[in-house]
Order: sequence, then C-alpha cells, then structure tokens
Amino acid sequence: MYQIIVFAIPVFALLIAGEFVYGCYKQRNTYRLNDALSSLNQGLLSQMVAVCTQFFQIGLYAGLYELVALYPRAAFWDSWYGWLIAIVLFDFCDYWLHRMGHESAIFWAAHVVHHQSQEFNFSTALRQESTVALLGWVFYAPMAIVGVPPEEFAIAGLVVLLYQFWIHTEHVGKLGWFDRVFSSPSNHRVHHAVNDQYIDRNYGGMLVIWDRMFGTFAEEKEPCVYGTRVQLDSWNPGWAVAHTYASLFHDVWHARSWLDKFRILFKPPGWRPAELEARFPRESFTLDKVTHYDPPHSKSAGWLAAGLFTVILAAWAVFLWVADDLGWPRAALSTLALGGALWAVGALLEGRLGKASSVVLASAATAIGVWAPMQLALA
Repeated sequence: MYQIIVFAIPVFALLIAGEFVYGCYKQRNTYRLNDALSSLNQGLLSQMVAVCTQFFQIGLYAGLYELVALYPRAAFWDSWYGWLIAIVLFDFCDYWLHRMGHESAIFWAAHVVHHQSQEFNFSTALRQESTVALLGWVFYAPMAIVGVPPEEFAIAGLVVLLYQFWIHTEHVGKLGWFDRVFSSPSNHRVHHAVNDQYIDRNYGGMLVIWDRMFGTFAEEKEPCVYGTRVQLDSWNPGWAVAHTYASLFHDVWHARSWLDKFRILFKPPGWRPAELEARFPRESFTLDKVTHYDPPHSKSAGWLAAGLFTVILAAWAVFLWVADDLGWPRAALSTLALGGALWAVGALLEGRLGKASSVVLASAATAIGVWAPMQLALA
C-alpha cells in the first residue's frame, strides 16, 4: 500500500504547483516557502513513523477482526455497496477520532501537528500527524466488529485521507448544496481557524453531515485565521511533534493531585487546575495577539532548503517503495536518519545552521537513511 503513496507524489506536486501558480495569477498567493516546507517535512515524517508503527496502524485492527468480526462475508464486502459502506463507516469512525483529537488533551497533542501551519493550502493537507495511531486505533473497532476486512479497512482509510487533500485551499468558495452534505473547502477552512466561533467545528473528513447530526457544524462567515492558539514558532519537525506533549506532561508533573494529573490528560486542551494556573500562569488568547512565525532567510537559503528537501523526498520515496520488506530495525534507523535530514532543512530556514553545515548534515543523514532501502530496491 505504501507504493500507492509513492505514485501519488507527482500528482500532489503538480497540484501544489498549480495552486501556487493560480494564486500568483490571482494576486492571492497562499504559500510561504518555509511554512510549506515545514508542512511537507511533517508529511514525510508521518509516513516513515507509520511504517515503524504498523502494529498500531493495521496490526491491532487485524487481530481484533479475527477475534470479534460478526459478519466477515467477503462476497458482501467485495461488492460495490460493501466498499461504499466501508468508506462511510470509516468516515463515521474518523469523525469521532477527529472530534476526540480536539476535545481531549492527550489526543490533541497527537493531532495538533496538522493544525500548526498558519497558511491554508494543499501543502497543509500533507501536514499529517505521526503519533495519532498509537491511541486512535480503538475508534475503528466498530468496523472490525461488523466484519470489514483489514485490507478493505486500510484502503477505505486511504480513500478518506486522499479525499481531504483538495479541501485544503482558499481558492474554492462556497459550493451550495455540496457544503451541506460533504466536507468542502469552505467547511474545512472553518475547522482550521482559531476564531472563537470556529473553534472545534466541522470534523467530518468526507461528510459534514456528521457535524450537522451531532451539533459541531459551523458555517464560514468571517475571514479565517489559521494555526493554533498556542503557536509552534519553529520549523523543527521533531519539536512540532513533541512540543504539545512537553507542555502537557509539564502540567502533569507539577499537578499536586493524582486526580488532576489524570484530568489534565483527558479533559479538553488547555484545562488546568486552579493551583497550577496560579503557579504557572499562561496568557489568554485573542486574535489580535496572533503573529506569523516567519524568521528571515536569504533567497539562496530558501532555494538550498528546497533543493535539500527534494533530495530527501527522493530518498523517502525509495524508503516507502520497499517499506513492507524493510523490517523494523532498518525502518527505524532510516526514519531517524531521514528525520535528522529534515531537521537540517528546518534549522537552515530558522538560521540555526549555515548553508555548508546544513548541506553536510542533510547529505550524511540522507545517505544513512537511504542505505538499507537502496539495498532492497536494487536487489
């Protein structure tokens, strides 16, 4: 299945380029190079982590399916209506996982990565989470119980994920009746916004009817401000994954009550006991305090970062191509090494590494990361 993603790379690249050109033509460019590369870095990292955590991605589902499937009739699930039902079921389960990702702090810590971009474009769609499967797999248990085969579960998930790519754009306006049934660009802009009336709304992946049914729908009315209320302010891909966990476990460590430690993890993001708020106060959020993280870099540093990312992308494609045969130790080594190369790209854009240092570090890390995949690809 990972090879499907490799085949999709040129399609994503063309669509991103097309959106960029269209935005420039319309004099409404929605891209910044540093922000876009940061989002794409997270996309690469999430897929590499997925290879290393296949037990959570599909293994637990497959095991549960063998134990509890009530209606595992292949003829039904192989029919066109069986596939349609599987996709709708996945979208329904995904709604609840997505909703929990906003309404419970430990789940938000995993999901927040997708919301960190302060721009809204096709590159944002590829800014995917790396750790959500560690806890999120349980939300798909109903699909195993009704008998959706593991392979069909995986493909249904891929369909729902790929659908959501096109709704990450500011260049498509409202679509009438379509907005009332499906997740659309207008609906999803609301979901990514930090405006008060838009917070925790429009969770549906393909269908927005779930939001209308369960009271989480909001219509786009005023301009959206994107990002997170606690800004990341970094192009470091590792810190993007870890920073909300770090904040969360800081509060867990310092909370005096064991009950409060539990509440901090599972109550809505930002909840804190009064005693903790008094000891470690945090500034309240207002829209006028939002600033765009955009550390200056030279044009040549930007071109170099884009070039290094392209080389890492090629190595990542080789990694995914042989991922199923790579084995966990080699997959983990490649993930760590290529993750280090992605860190070098971010550090260059932040001004923390010079051009020569970033080239040396990214090149060495990429060589280590692609060594084992290349051996298998050429075998």
